[in-house]
Amino acid sequence: MPVMNDDSSATALDAVAAACRVARTVQRGAAAQQITKDDRSPVTVADFAVQAIVAMALRDSMPQVHIVGEERAGVLRQPEHDAVRRAVVEAVRTVRPDAGDDDVLGAIDGCDHDATADSYWALDPIDGTKGFLRGGQYAIALARLEGGRVVLGIMGCPNLSADRQRPFDDPDPTGVIYVAREGGGCRQYAADSPGLDPTPVLNEHGLSAFNPGQIVRICESVESAHSRHTDSQRVASHLGLAVEYARLDSQCKYAVVARGQADAYLRMPTRKDYVEKIWDHAAGSLIATQAGAVVTDLTGSPLDFGRGRRLEANRGVVCAVGRVHPMIIRAIDELGIAVAV
Repeated sequence: MPVMNDDSSATALDAVAAACRVARTVQRGAAAQQITKDDRSPVTVADFAVQAIVAMALRDSMPQVHIVGEERAGVLRQPEHDAVRRAVVEAVRTVRPDAGDDDVLGAIDGCDHDATADSYWALDPIDGTKGFLRGGQYAIALARLEGGRVVLGIMGCPNLSADRQRPFDDPDPTGVIYVAREGGGCRQYAADSPGLDPTPVLNEHGLSAFNPGQIVRICESVESAHSRHTDSQRVASHLGLAVEYARLDSQCKYAVVARGQADAYLRMPTRKDYVEKIWDHAAGSLIATQAGAVVTDLTGSPLDFGRGRRLEANRGVVCAVGRVHPMIIRAIDELGIAVAV
């Protein structure tokens, strides 16, 4: 497996930009086309199309590439889902005109690596599918892992505005893409013009001291099934913090902290047996840390991406600026949240 270079980074950025364009078109025109998976979660035309588009681009550039992807194409081969399969292939053909059914389905199913190689890519084609379906925020998250470390994170946020004053529930027509390299900082690109000069991203709020009585901005999942909102509220109350909450779907929350629009993102498990998937956090966690935030689990331990497809060594996620992170970890410990259901 070749080590990541600038060419593969550029290929990945271009692939995510193309996927953003396709996902935006699908969301506006046919978001209702979806299938319910065995775990009762929805999967859309965009989920399948984006996974195929990114996989094809990576394999064109790196023939021996390994990809850990969230989706499988088996359900699209079932006769009752012919209409969804046709829509997926149509969406892929907007950027890959010669792609046939077998090409698309094969590309989706080719993202079946078990995360045991020394180097591989992790892809969440549409992170925040429920947000996608309601016309809200979602992300296309692609990360490169080497030796159990996330060395490259690329996250397309098609509905997130570069204007930080724009409400999250007001989809932006352009969107943004974030790119972070291990030890290389974080940059923001316009999603529709990734070839233009990017803007460096740094959360300068994390460098200043925290003042008692100051408002802390916390973002968390819209869906209470994804993160226990009451635990976030208990932490804030325990610390006597004045809090403003922002709820939005997907790994966009990592970017919101990275660019200083929030002080923390909390992912509080709703079940004791739940283990996070690597594709839900790999890209976003690197983007946040390279912008100056701290990312750990609820105990303050670093996220361990070296144990396969899931974060088996971790429980929950705390992403926060340096002045706030230790306060949150202390409160979680004192409240016993890390070991509770």
